[in-house]
This record gives sequence, structure tokens and C-alpha cells, in this order.
Amino acid sequence: MQNIIEITNLSKEFKVLNRHEGLKGSIRDLFSRDYRIVHAVENISMNIEQGEIVGYLGPNGAGKSTTIKMMTGVLEPTSGEITVNGNIPYKERSKNAQEIGVVFGQRSQLWWALPLIESFKILKDIYRISNQDYESIMKLYGSLVDIEPLLHKPVRQMSLGQRTLSDILAAFLHNPKVVFLDEPTIGLDVSMKSRIRTLIHALNKEKNTTVILTTHDMGDVDALCRRIVIIDKGKMLYDNDIEHLKGFFGSYRTLKISPEGDIKKQTSVLERELKNFGVSVSNDEEWISILVNEENANVIEVLNSIQKNHKIGDMKLEEISTEEVIRKIYEEGVE
Repeated sequence: MQNIIEITNLSKEFKVLNRHEGLKGSIRDLFSRDYRIVHAVENISMNIEQGEIVGYLGPNGAGKSTTIKMMTGVLEPTSGEITVNGNIPYKERSKNAQEIGVVFGQRSQLWWALPLIESFKILKDIYRISNQDYESIMKLYGSLVDIEPLLHKPVRQMSLGQRTLSDILAAFLHNPKVVFLDEPTIGLDVSMKSRIRTLIHALNKEKNTTVILTTHDMGDVDALCRRIVIIDKGKMLYDNDIEHLKGFFGSYRTLKISPEGDIKKQTSVLERELKNFGVSVSNDEEWISILVNEENANVIEVLNSIQKNHKIGDMKLEEISTEEVIRKIYEEGVE
């Protein structure tokens, strides 16, 4: 397989003014040379093959967006090397832009007042798509999603889900080599998320398009990504497949209980009561989840301890989920 993206020792630094408070501080800042250096991305290296779907993950402020901006040519690296389909993005911006597609969550690239079909026709002219290729991709879209009701609908009249779907179709319209998807399913309901994921997977398979996905929704990761890259504080923590990552946490189990009474209150109480077991306690609308490392504590002992003071309506035991794995890495890192 050919590498479509090659990144070697990539770093990006920003010079940030140390600001002072108050009016005097603001005036002082006008003449200040008191700067600090922020390392947004630090010495990252990776190769991405043609046709891969890669989850690029990290907490807010980790450096994900900075990396994406360097891949798309918006930012110039401080040091290191980067090529996207053989182009150096910040030096060959026009050529690079012709060969990539970008979707930012809730920031439409479509013309707000125009019907979707008119936006597609404008993009066809901008990217100089031939009539034959345009008809071919529209035929493909028709086979993948029920696009006909949307084609003559102004973008401003679309729901968030319809607009996101349309933006993704627009990003793939000119058959780009790489598509960057930044939080594509944010704010969508479960049904629309499923449609979006199915569409991305189908377009990737049909066109062999490389997809770089940044998201906080682990459902997107599980549904689409075989490989994930995790970054935090500008440094790469992990680059491999998700199953290999779960192997680091093979001794973890999640005990889920449905107690009687207020779940949030019960969660707070259990956090205090189970402190000596070294477990992690969280909740959703229905379940309290207790993440147990069986190298340090036995699940049965934890359950017995809970039953001494609480009535349990229901319970189940699960392997550690992708979401819990990622959360633990954000909190603790991985060697």
C-alpha cells in the first residue's frame, strides 16, 4: 500500500503574550515583550496509507486541530516534514486544496440560500469536474442515500442532520484523495449518526478515499476506524488498532448496576464507599458504571461491598469499552 500522508518529526510552536490584568496591564501589554512559547504539536511522526480511515483523537487543546491545519496547508510547521499525496501542504496550497475534502462540524461549506443541487454545480465548476465524473458521482450518491428530496431544498431549510449529510457529499464530490472530518456527527440524533457513518464507510470503500476523523464520539470510532492515533498536550501517545489498545486494559471489567433511588446521588455515595478498591465510578441516565481493575480488586468483592448498603434492581458485567479506554488514557496516559 502507498502512503498518502507522511509526517516526520512534525512540530508547531506559538508565541503567546503573557497578559496582565486591569487597565494598566492592558497598556503595559501594548509595549511588552514578555512572551512564552506554547508547544501545540511536538515531534509527531506517522504514515497513513491510501484508503485508511484513521481516528485522530485527543482531549480539547491536545493539538488535533493544529495538526489538521498543517495537513490542509492552513498552518506552516515550525519544524519537521509533511506531505499529503506528494504535496507539501503549506507550499502547494492550491494543488493540495484540489486533492482534499474538509468537513467541520456545524460549519457548512454550502451556499446557504441556494438549493443543494446549485451548490453542487458551483463546486463542480470550482473543482473542474467533468460532466461524466459529475454524473457518475451523483448516480453513486443516489444509490447510497435518498438524496433526491434534498437536491432542490435550500440549505437554510435543512435540519442539522440533512446539512451534515449534504456537507459530506460535497466534500467527496471532486473525488479527493483525502477527506478530513472534524466532529461530523456532533449534535445529531442516533438515527442520523448511523446514516452518516454508513455513508462515510461506503464512500471510503467505493472510492478508496483516505479519511482522517477527529471526534469525541466513540461510536464513530467503533463504527469506522480500524486504526486510531491519540495525541495529548501536543505529543503522540498511541498509534495502532483499537483492539491492540484494549489489550493494554485486558484486566479491566465494567460492573454496571441499576440501584434504587437517585442515580447521581448514589454515584457520589459509591465513589466514597469504594475508594479503597481503586475503582472509577460514573453514570448515565440508567446505569452506574464501576470500572474495576481485577489486578487490584475482585469484581465479586466490589459487588458484595455495594450490596451491604444498597439495593440493586439490576446488574451486568461488561468488557472495557472503547470510550472507557480512551478516557483512561486521557487521565493516565499509556506506555
